[in-house]
Amino acid sequence: MRVDYEYLAKTIAALTDSETDQVALMATIVCEVHHSDDRFDWTGFYRVVAPELLKIGPYQGGHGCLVIPFSRGVCGAAARTREVQLVPDVDAFPGHIACASSTKSELVLPVFDSCGTVIGVFDIDSDQPDAFDETDAAALSAILCAAFQQ
Repeated sequence: MRVDYEYLAKTIAALTDSETDQVALMATIVCEVHHSDDRFDWTGFYRVVAPELLKIGPYQGGHGCLVIPFSRGVCGAAARTREVQLVPDVDAFPGHIACASSTKSELVLPVFDSCGTVIGVFDIDSDQPDAFDETDAAALSAILCAAFQQ
């Protein structure tokens, strides 16, 4: 099953209409995204809880890492650089944190509030190598922007 991003965006927009609570938004988005595509093995948010520090938020899949500093891993890189991290082979990413040994590729998107502040990252892991592309990154960035920057 491959995600239909147009349908997914409309579904998430309908489910989250007028919702302003960040955790409620995260929980709804992660549920819908996780179940939309067979490539998505672990899907979740890491929230900024202190300067340079991420803590696990709503997620679907096996256990994730509980705390990730901005200085470590793919999630830390996305938060630190404020840029999407598209990683076709996690073993080739310097400093990758192996929260699950099954992860082969990863897509991490920074999440911004309406003021442009990074409030977290949206992390999608796949047990398939090179599972994600720019289409995934662009569509998911648009979904996150619509939900959190209203």
